[in-house]
Amino acid sequence: MQTQNMNSVGHFSKTKKQNSFKTSKYLNLPDLQFFNWCNQRYQVNRGVYNTIDQWFYEYGIVDIHYRRIQLLAFLEFVKGERVEQDKQKFIRFGHGGLTKRLNEFLNDGRQSRNVIQLKK
Repeated sequence: MQTQNMNSVGHFSKTKKQNSFKTSKYLNLPDLQFFNWCNQRYQVNRGVYNTIDQWFYEYGIVDIHYRRIQLLAFLEFVKGERVEQDKQKFIRFGHGGLTKRLNEFLNDGRQSRNVIQLKK
C-alpha cells in the first residue's frame, strides 16, 4: 500500500528557515513525547490530540511530518483565541466545536499567504 499526501492545506507562523519544521527535534519525537510536548505547550488532552491527528489523516495528510506541522498550526490557530483568565486545564471546544474549528482552520489556511504546500 502506497501512501501519499492528498491535500495541500494549512498554514503556520513564518519561520527563519523554510525547512526548519522538517528537521525540528519536536517533529521527530516518538508519538507519546510529541503529545506530551503539545500538552505542555497548548494544554491539549490526549483525546483531542488524537482526534485532530485522525482528522488530518482522514483528510489526506498521511505523512507524519506534514500532519504534525498541520496539527501544530491548528493548535496555534486556536491558541490565540483562548482567554487569559481561562484557568481550565485543557483546551475545550464543546459539542461539534472541534470539527467546526478544523474546517475554519482549513478555510483560513487556503486564503493565507503563509500556506505550507504539501507534496502530492
